[in-house]
Amino acid sequence: MKLLSIAIPCYNSEAYMRHCINSLLPGGEEVEILIVNDGSTKDRTGEIADEYEAKYPGICRAIHQENGGHGEAVNAGLRNATGIYFKVVDSDDWVDAAAYKEILATLRRFVYGEETLDMLISNFVYEKQGVKRKKVMNYRTALPQNQVFTWDNVKVFMLGQYILMHSVIYRTELLKECGMELPKHTFYVDNIFVYQPLPHVKTMYYLNVNFYRYYIGREDQSVNESVMIGRIDQQFRVTKLMLGYYDITKIKNRKLRHYMMRYLEIMMTVSSILAIKSESEENLEKKKELWLFLKKLSFPLYMRLRWGFLGQGTNLPGKSGRKFSIAGYKITQKFFGFN
Repeated sequence: MKLLSIAIPCYNSEAYMRHCINSLLPGGEEVEILIVNDGSTKDRTGEIADEYEAKYPGICRAIHQENGGHGEAVNAGLRNATGIYFKVVDSDDWVDAAAYKEILATLRRFVYGEETLDMLISNFVYEKQGVKRKKVMNYRTALPQNQVFTWDNVKVFMLGQYILMHSVIYRTELLKECGMELPKHTFYVDNIFVYQPLPHVKTMYYLNVNFYRYYIGREDQSVNESVMIGRIDQQFRVTKLMLGYYDITKIKNRKLRHYMMRYLEIMMTVSSILAIKSESEENLEKKKELWLFLKKLSFPLYMRLRWGFLGQGTNLPGKSGRKFSIAGYKITQKFFGFN
């Protein structure tokens, strides 16, 4: 059995996937690299995956499937994973070599020790094209360092400080036990990947190293603002799915409940702002429908999100209200380092 399974969803990724895979190879025999060719047609993605499997047998595995989107590629990785822990690394991203060693040493300690670890959290770096000073997302203010902790030990997450797919390594069995299955042909499912398992996570560990390098700069990238507006229906779909997974007003642990509520708040905000920025009446109607959906689903949660700071900011009436919303979005945009 492997220590860590790493799934790399690849779709027409010939131009950059080698850099990603090569950054993961120093994990050696303890790691399996699952290169998921998600129905690529325009380039040599499938051939490159096979080439790595042939060159590094027992470490790299090529998985070929019909195109199902990013979520289905992650699902395929999880279905095929034999590692005790599971990580997703997108094909245009990579990992830091020194931090990688520390990550593996930490996981090894838990596998051979007596404590069970559900989730390992580390930092990630926004590798934004053309920007010299790289923004690091760290969790020093929110999480205890270098110790096992539970939700009761979590400190305060700042607005915009969220645990994202880039930050996490989950115990593989936990993901399978909580029924993790991402929707097909849908972008932004990385939010589901991080959110859905949270109530099942009992033990966590934060390693303050800059492990994951998150590349931002391609014009066709899913976090490019114009691309996000074009795919707004998928943003709405993911948000509705997340709202429906749990009645979080009934989650007993106060800190977990608060964190999940804040996560839903940012999802509602991003969906609402994209609708406003699109300047499309159809999308503004969809925004209204999304808030109505939440109201019918859980009135207490609706009241909490609608009258919170971000909820109020995205629901101000008229053109002046929309200008305020977009100004708020620009602040968030700077914080996140998005395109």
